[in-house]
Amino acid sequence: MTWNESWDLVVVGSGGGALAAGLAARSQGKSVLLLEKTELVGGSTSMSGGVLWIPNHPLQAVDGVEDSHEAGRAYMDATVGEAGPSTSPARKEAFLRAGPDMVSMMMQQGIAFERAEGWADYYDERPGGCPRSRSLICPMFDARELGEFNAKLRRGPITLPVTAMEGVLLTLAKKSLKGLLTVIKLAWRLGVMRVTGKQWVTSGGSLGGRVLKAALEQGVELRTCAPVIDLAFEGERVAGVIATIAGTEQRIQARDGVVIAAGGFSHNAEMRDRYQPHPSTTEWTNANPGDTGDLIRIAMAHGAATDLLDQTIWIPSSLPPGSAVPSMSVPELAKPHLIVVDKNGKRFADEACSYMEFGQAMYAAEAVPAYIILDSQHRNSYPWGTTPPGKTPAQWIETGYMKKAGSLAELAGQRGIDPVGLSSTVERFNGFARSGRDADFRRGDRVYDTVWADFTHKPSPTLGTIEKAPFYSVELVPGDVGTFGGILTDENARVVREDGSVIQGLYATGNSTASVMGRCYPAAGASIAASFVFGYVAALHATRSNAA
Repeated sequence: MTWNESWDLVVVGSGGGALAAGLAARSQGKSVLLLEKTELVGGSTSMSGGVLWIPNHPLQAVDGVEDSHEAGRAYMDATVGEAGPSTSPARKEAFLRAGPDMVSMMMQQGIAFERAEGWADYYDERPGGCPRSRSLICPMFDARELGEFNAKLRRGPITLPVTAMEGVLLTLAKKSLKGLLTVIKLAWRLGVMRVTGKQWVTSGGSLGGRVLKAALEQGVELRTCAPVIDLAFEGERVAGVIATIAGTEQRIQARDGVVIAAGGFSHNAEMRDRYQPHPSTTEWTNANPGDTGDLIRIAMAHGAATDLLDQTIWIPSSLPPGSAVPSMSVPELAKPHLIVVDKNGKRFADEACSYMEFGQAMYAAEAVPAYIILDSQHRNSYPWGTTPPGKTPAQWIETGYMKKAGSLAELAGQRGIDPVGLSSTVERFNGFARSGRDADFRRGDRVYDTVWADFTHKPSPTLGTIEKAPFYSVELVPGDVGTFGGILTDENARVVREDGSVIQGLYATGNSTASVMGRCYPAAGASIAASFVFGYVAALHATRSNAA
């Protein structure tokens, strides 16, 4: 085959998994080309909360947090289990072994991490669970350090210069001194940015920005608006890619291998309709706009096996008028004085649980859509999205996005909910709120249930009576931040066929693949971490195998 250009490793995509692969390959002295089909870089990572879940990472010991490889394995066995070949013992072991090494490599290359203290494992009560945190975040980052790539860094919905836990405190600005002081700190940072021109980013912007900066400094080549349209083979081995660059079809050789890190298919309506539970629509997603499943389909056409295509990182969301994207409702659902019910007026899950678990519960209960029920205590105390407490825009009421009524029966009538069922549910829930214990769904029993709750509220930070008019309701849908199934890979991130054989020269990671987390989201940053780790694993296997 005639090649237009040659590299050691070609990576399709520019998110965290792609950049981790690039850094790992460069650490071996290999040349790396990243091809991004959109005009922006950073993928799902830059749009995310910017969290990596890495059991037994190096900072655990530094901060005196009890953790170990064995505890991480016990926890993954107790949560992920074996949900198919993507969650095999070998793949879970590879994730647990390589994670700390990957973090160490990135720290050696100048990428700063901090522990996300307080961001508990989502099922801390299970064997091996960590009630403090195994999650890592990056400090604020001045995006100007990226130079010309500053304008190309994809931004997500978290635009304020606040860390993860500061974001939690912001929702309690009306209830606590810590929350108020966080507002003051935010105002100071915004003032500094105006005066100095700093462009501080946090969350996914900080993680994506820092890793992108390191990759560029290490000599990773990155091209935007360069979609890959097919894989190129020499015999049975993937030897490169065919990409459209500047409007011209180019054949690009990958001497060591090709890594697919191109995202999932949240924005592909046909694939959602074929593989995902119904109802489902691209209008409910907050995923990276580039997540259209192109490389999954290309890999499938060349014999790649797939798994978990019905799985998605669900985020319960609402659809405010005038908003270009759904509003993710996780912070609101954990606060007191609120429940979620189905059309019969019945609760069906712990409202403060893992967002993916809640989305699964919505489908299992045939509660799509579901209905948030809250009273004036919630509306007057806590923000709704970015709208401050006590402020209810007239447009919300006029458009029916938020229903408002003087009684629960009237509210039920407006929503088409069974009024008797709703009344009975609220009466029972109010009893739980007064006692501080949810006997139906154990809301508040797990540490994570209280992360977004109100620590000033007694006896429970997450349970509060629904009894003070006016009452409000918002329709809730299973939004998402990315699909969780795709190309099947082995413990070395090699793409495999249905018969288990390996497609030589082809690797994959991230939302393009069937997740090592299976049908569970065990902690904050699980998907981003898996993308980083298996990008790292893929690059090392490809480059070292070729060297050998």
